Amino acid sequence: QVHVVESGGGLVQAGDSLRLSCAASGRTFSTYGMGWFRQAPGKEREFVATINWSGGSTYYADSVKGRFTISRDNAKNTVYLQMNSLKPEDTAVYYCAAGLGRSMGIMKRDYAYWGQGTQVTVSS
Repeated sequence: QVHVVESGGGLVQAGDSLRLSCAASGRTFSTYGMGWFRQAPGKEREFVATINWSGGSTYYADSVKGRFTISRDNAKNTVYLQMNSLKPEDTAVYYCAAGLGRSMGIMKRDYAYWGQGTQVTVSS
């Protein structure tokens, strides 16, 4: 069992930066990959970024590539999502998820444990 809690969301202006954090507890943190997803009002939850167990491999959705950076600190049981050059279309609830194994994953089904989400709102 893994419990994940997101934090760091808020209201920012277009072009600003924000860093989300996700603290995990339960199973040994370094044994599973992590991912970030987001869900805008009226839309499906979509993949944003993923990182493998060691932090050595990452992958991003095309919509955030070059602007967002996912990282992890296994000593702190925490994964981060650094978001730069934010756009109004980035507005969504952002969810952190813990994977079923050590690899990265881009599908919701790759993840077994989800947080409650943190709201990010980007004004134009």
